[in-house]
Amino acid sequence: MSTIRTLEHSTPSSIDYRVYDDPEIFALEQERIFRGPVWSFLGLSSEVPEENCYKSTFVGETPVVLVGGKDGALHAWVNRCVHKGAKVCRNARGRAEGGAFVCVYHQWAYDATGALRSVPYRRGMVGKGGMPASFDIKAHRMMPLRVDKVGDMIFATFSDEAPDLRSFLGPAMCRAIERIFVRPTKVIGRVAQRIEANWKLYAENSRDSYHGGLLHLFYTTFGLWRPAQDSKAEIDEVYGFHNSFQIRKPQQAEDPQKHKEETARPLDAMTLLDPTLLELRQDIGDDISLSIQSIFPSVVLQQIGQALAVRHMIVREPGAMDLVWTYFGFQDDEEDMTRHRLRAINMVGPAGYVSVEDGEAVEICTDGIKGPDGHSLILMDIEKAENPTVPMGLDENAVRGFWKGYLKLMRAGEGQ
Repeated sequence: MSTIRTLEHSTPSSIDYRVYDDPEIFALEQERIFRGPVWSFLGLSSEVPEENCYKSTFVGETPVVLVGGKDGALHAWVNRCVHKGAKVCRNARGRAEGGAFVCVYHQWAYDATGALRSVPYRRGMVGKGGMPASFDIKAHRMMPLRVDKVGDMIFATFSDEAPDLRSFLGPAMCRAIERIFVRPTKVIGRVAQRIEANWKLYAENSRDSYHGGLLHLFYTTFGLWRPAQDSKAEIDEVYGFHNSFQIRKPQQAEDPQKHKEETARPLDAMTLLDPTLLELRQDIGDDISLSIQSIFPSVVLQQIGQALAVRHMIVREPGAMDLVWTYFGFQDDEEDMTRHRLRAINMVGPAGYVSVEDGEAVEICTDGIKGPDGHSLILMDIEKAENPTVPMGLDENAVRGFWKGYLKLMRAGEGQ
């Protein structure tokens, strides 16, 4: 079946399984999403705190460098020397000595903006060799991206047609980001994991509150997640493919057996030897104990207790992605608070008590969708999708929102 036919056979509530593993669709995503009119996450301000500090990352499959410039300016460019296409920044992060980003192959050098500054033997030696007289150094530079940020989250886009960043995110998503970034941040840890699954399966997972109290037994066992808890879900007003979930801390402890039937799992009475793991200190200014915000196409901003992190999906191929976790706190955190955040990080990440199952879940989906034609069913609360008060875990509205926006972008130019 052709790529376009596969997309035609998909709707926000029924996705053709070929969408996850078709190499032609993967290639089209690079063009219409990652290099299309979309803003992609690059990093946090605290990752490039000074002039000429850089971070190497990716937008889709394209290697990109984020650089701190003069007076707090931010720059991003494709990590590809204009001479032979070699990667210029080969480390994950660092600082360019003397402000020069130098390609190791032939020593072509660039500044923080990506502009070409010097070419060895440009004029040859003793009148021999060198570049042609018509070579204009100012006409050659790294391919730039537009850069902007909300809170401490930095985004970039290849497209001149993309709206400004705040319009792309929408007011509700900007508020959710700015709720977290109330003070300047500092990075306190990083970890990455390879997930043998298509990136869209993980994008669905982060928007799928339905699985939260069913798959993650740590949540239900220790009272972090109850369908009846005071929760809030928001979807962006324009595209529908960004969303945020929030749960408020219960006013009093709940009986862990109370929701036994709702979760369809027997819950043994258990306690933590160190209950401070779940201690919520109100350093942000409210009593929200859990917040998961998924920003299209490839980043999740999370607060689980005191564990603050961004999860960045790096797409590698149709059936593989890297998930990069960057944990952060605030620059004014005292030592005790930093230790508390590091303790809370045990709940999240590749082996986290409440996230270890996610990578496995999307991998078993990857294994299951191989074979005969088939499609998913995304139907929870579909008849009452406009109801803003549906408790978390009882709908799939955000997942359908992801697919609605995804399909619109992917069908652009096809008369859809």
